[in-house]
Amino acid sequence: MRLGSPLGRIYLLGVMLALMTVLFFSRLMQMQLVDGESYVAQLTRGTTEDQVLTAARGEILDRYGRPLAANRIAFDLQLSRAQLPRGQENKIVLQVTGLLEAQGETWSDTLPLSQSPPYSYLEDSSHTPAALRAMLGLGDYASAGDAMYWLVQRYDLSDYAPAEQRRIAGVRYDMERQGFNLRQPYTLATGISIETVSLIKQLSLDLPGVRVEETARRTYENGAIAPHLVGRVGPLFQDEYERLRDQGYRLSDQIGKEGIEKAFESELRGESGVRRTYLTVSGQVERVEDVQPPVPGNTVVLTLDARMQEMVTQALKDQIAYLNANYQPGKGKEADAGAVAVVNIKTGEILALVNYPSYNLETFGQDYADLVAPGSGNPLFNRVLSGQYAPGSCFKPVVGLAGLAEGVINPASTVFCGRVYTLPSDPNHAFTCLSAHGAYTLRQAIRDSCNIFFYDVGNKLGIDTINDYARRLGLGVPTGIELPEARGSQSVHNPSRPGDTLQAAIGQMGNAYSPLQMANYAATIANRGKRMELAIVSRICSYNFERTFYEHEPKVAGYADIEPQHFDALIAGMVDASHIGTARGVFAGYPITVASKTGTPETSGLLNSVFIAYAPAEDPQIAVAVVIEKGYHGYTGAPVAKAVFDYYFFGDSQTDPAESIGGPIA
Repeated sequence: MRLGSPLGRIYLLGVMLALMTVLFFSRLMQMQLVDGESYVAQLTRGTTEDQVLTAARGEILDRYGRPLAANRIAFDLQLSRAQLPRGQENKIVLQVTGLLEAQGETWSDTLPLSQSPPYSYLEDSSHTPAALRAMLGLGDYASAGDAMYWLVQRYDLSDYAPAEQRRIAGVRYDMERQGFNLRQPYTLATGISIETVSLIKQLSLDLPGVRVEETARRTYENGAIAPHLVGRVGPLFQDEYERLRDQGYRLSDQIGKEGIEKAFESELRGESGVRRTYLTVSGQVERVEDVQPPVPGNTVVLTLDARMQEMVTQALKDQIAYLNANYQPGKGKEADAGAVAVVNIKTGEILALVNYPSYNLETFGQDYADLVAPGSGNPLFNRVLSGQYAPGSCFKPVVGLAGLAEGVINPASTVFCGRVYTLPSDPNHAFTCLSAHGAYTLRQAIRDSCNIFFYDVGNKLGIDTINDYARRLGLGVPTGIELPEARGSQSVHNPSRPGDTLQAAIGQMGNAYSPLQMANYAATIANRGKRMELAIVSRICSYNFERTFYEHEPKVAGYADIEPQHFDALIAGMVDASHIGTARGVFAGYPITVASKTGTPETSGLLNSVFIAYAPAEDPQIAVAVVIEKGYHGYTGAPVAKAVFDYYFFGDSQTDPAESIGGPIA
């Protein structure tokens, strides 16, 4: 049989067909018998979705490891998109909020509408009516009723009663606003009780998609200790989210709002983990796996001594109460606020920063309305860092040192004080002193705070020279603290008003500084012109303390360029002021040698009290600045400084702040 014949061609086609059939069945057997499981897996394989696991926030501790801001285990109620049945969202929301209500729990509701008809907008909501209208595509003219109508349509709520519509809409709106999806669960309620947790778990089959998550919640050992410094955390605002979302922040995240919490957000935040959900091709959950555990944030250890901070807070509060009860009207009785700063002279470490009145971080939310109410005393204001106070006579050491350094005076020079001082260019304008002291040296003028001495020296120096030495000694310059602070201000030269120089020389006019700057100024005097850079952060460690990323090292910020011997007469005068001069009522007979200066700066109202001190004078260790608003006499702050020295040198077990309070009554 020839292949070219018709019969041969048929035979060839038959052979080819047989071979193709054999190959087909062989491949079919390969797919079904050998590779069958692999193909079935491919057919049934679905998708994966990743969920972010929030890391525990790093803690904030004092210098001895006492917690100022820590974490505690808490339970949050979340809705999971993967397990929440499609089309049953409203039913589940109504069920779970009813359960929470019965248990006395609260849940998230940022919908800026009143709870019942006729609906009105809530202007104090965390999400504004304008944002709601924008989400719904409504114009600015749309009423609250219009907004609710479109929410009912948007979330298919027509079959529910008005109260149920509002409840469900509040949750669904918040879910949508926070981007609820397979990757992003929705936290309905935070910090629920263990009883509610048990009930949710018992009813888990009836509440698909509802789960309890164990979380780390910010807590405060004592929220009244240094709240302005520690700061607080809170939810992201929309503008913050727009700015930070590229850094991995979610709208539901917490972020530092003030203080250390804000300044060290990047250290405290930690690294989020990933939980992966495997879904079948039909969308059913196959399994859930934590593929990347979260890494807790770093621990920030402060230089603060929490017990000293607490003690000084109480001492300042008690001293103000003492003035209110015992001093005369217009002479300290109206004292109502103040601040205290304590620094380590040798290292620049900040040991205490106190504000009064103050607040409690633990109860900030429920106290907020009272904290901002008129007449509250503005307790949210960080007076110790942001307050700017005229130093009054506490400024006189600047002028004395400048006079010595510039050769205007020497330690033996005297200026006659006859209680009245006039300028040749302005004989009709008299500048006065509290007493007629006679011929005084610098040491005597510091001891008794003689105005005339410093009028005369200041007039010879001029404002520009005075300001220069003030800056050298740390006034009107940044302290180095890692938190925002007021820089302060100084008097400016005004040729048409020569008397301004005299007022500036005794700490008036444009001179205004924070209590922390004044404490650093006292420390710089104690260091004979060496100004340390102040710090409030001691070190930054990993959450488990296995690694240290930063540790504070004392750093010199600058030198005053004043010969050390020029400080002798000044310091002798400051020691005299404590023991036989303006602060003798508190420090006479005190076992530690204290160097101090009192100040009674004028204000637009009643006189303030300013007091600076350091000790021991022969081997300086700590410096203190005390400001009492409307405290009148400079020495009214001295009992608070004494309480600091008692604690530091004699130990907190021997210190009763109330024993230090008081002083001479004027």
